[in-house]
Amino acid sequence: MPAPNEPKGPTRIALTDERRDALKHELKALFVERFDEELSDFRGDELVDFFLRRLGPAVYNQAIADARGFMLERLDDLDAEFFEPDP
Repeated sequence: MPAPNEPKGPTRIALTDERRDALKHELKALFVERFDEELSDFRGDELVDFFLRRLGPAVYNQAIADARGFMLERLDDLDAEFFEPDP
């Protein structure tokens, strides 16, 4: 059962199996190092899913906004970089 205020339904953010496994192993190592607690593979997978659902959209949307801003700046520079004065 989803936690209160947890997004419902799937997200468009997908990870490769390799990246998902790497994140799970990093989370498991973090829990051992910081909390002296070992996570099972199941709990590690659940945490990866949770973070993707809760944090993924915000991080993804911010990355898109940052990329859009970067591209708009580059487009604004086109006039300065490539402007040819009329004779």
